Amino acid sequence: MMNIVLIGMPTAGKSTVGVILAKVKGYDFVDSDLVIQNQENRLLKDIIAQEGIDSFISIENRTNASLFVNHSIIATGGSVIYGDEAMAHLKDIGTVVYLKLSYETIQERLENAKQRGVVLRENQTLLQLYQERCPLYESYADVIIDAENLGIEELIEKILDQLPS
Repeated sequence: MMNIVLIGMPTAGKSTVGVILAKVKGYDFVDSDLVIQNQENRLLKDIIAQEGIDSFISIENRTNASLFVNHSIIATGGSVIYGDEAMAHLKDIGTVVYLKLSYETIQERLENAKQRGVVLRENQTLLQLYQERCPLYESYADVIIDAENLGIEELIEKILDQLPS
């Protein structure tokens, strides 16, 4: 199966870039957050509020581990890297591309983390979350793209250049 899986912090551009990348490559586009919302019949932030973070992560893990698509661009939620089964499956069915941004850029873009359904634990700062997740993104990535200061078009070009042929 040939898919491209986009991982990275919230606001890194996974969904935005994913849609355009799918058009450029003639692939389908799958937003795994939307798949979760459809399967659960509620918004991510409601799942987190009602079930708690650990349950949300387990739902996210299960959903991503059972995605069976081909020739698709898959935009994942920022917390996908907490699910071992999900990440093993996604690596199995595609090339994992990490859209890397500086903490400052993420912070700027994420004015209201709670609205985005960002998985912040109680008393956890955005910086702590960033520091916790970056090593995980890097460990799972087949390709790491430095997305700092790139517009959408430039970012897509850089991704296409670095994908294995």
